[in-house]
Amino acid sequence: MVGKKRRPAAPVPGSSAGTDAARIEITGLTKRYITPAGEPFTAIRDVTFTVERGEFCAIVGPTGCGKSTTLAQVAGLERPSSGSVTVGGQPVHGVTTGVSFMFQADALFPWKSVLGNVMIGPTLNGTPKREAVALARDWLRRVGLAGFEDRYPHQLSGGMRKRVAMAAALINEPKILLMDEPFGALDVQTKAIMQTELLGLWEQLRPSVLFITHDLDEAVALSDRVLIMTSSPGSIKENFEIDLPRPRGEVQEIRHEKRFLELQGQIWASLKDEVERAYARTVSAA
Repeated sequence: MVGKKRRPAAPVPGSSAGTDAARIEITGLTKRYITPAGEPFTAIRDVTFTVERGEFCAIVGPTGCGKSTTLAQVAGLERPSSGSVTVGGQPVHGVTTGVSFMFQADALFPWKSVLGNVMIGPTLNGTPKREAVALARDWLRRVGLAGFEDRYPHQLSGGMRKRVAMAAALINEPKILLMDEPFGALDVQTKAIMQTELLGLWEQLRPSVLFITHDLDEAVALSDRVLIMTSSPGSIKENFEIDLPRPRGEVQEIRHEKRFLELQGQIWASLKDEVERAYARTVSAA
């Protein structure tokens, strides 16, 4: 049933979908670290889920549950202690081509203009300068920043810098877009605008998206599926399908719909236990 909770499905060996360049398969993923005190620490344990081509999948969970750690494994920024991550049927052993990453911080080069920042991707891919300039100008128009090409990051508001970062992430039309709380630092009004803009751009390109957030409303409003992670060590607790129709329009309006409120309530009932467990652990440790 649409909207029903379900366990994440294990990847099917030999499936033709496994060769899809925009498909992410995570199987039995575990990541351990050694703390500064020399003690072992397990950040995530036996994480298993699949993101299909063109799917918008969000992960929510309590602070410190390993959401960003999971994303780092998919991005190839870290290697798993055990388990596997494959993109397009190929094991991830380093930064994967066709993947763009949007961080919580802007990650813009302060010495480059807005146009220069957005041009970086095409330029690194060997696009001739004139073509890269035209492409960057087009993407700045798409995110509402036409006329700001010559500004520098410090001359922009937080929301405008996020638009630059979004244009830089999407200009190469990635097959996979990884987003780690990209709007977490924005005020409520700007955040809603950016969420709506992201939905519109995603509808145009339809990359597979893995979106990390602490904001449950954001996860429900944007996603096709929401995964709940347990408190540390993180694992996938439940999987909720979001059956809100697409295109979804204004995020602020979606949040008042009856079905949105039903889904938000169902997911919070599962998430609340993990948040309370994580909070109790930190209080005890303190």
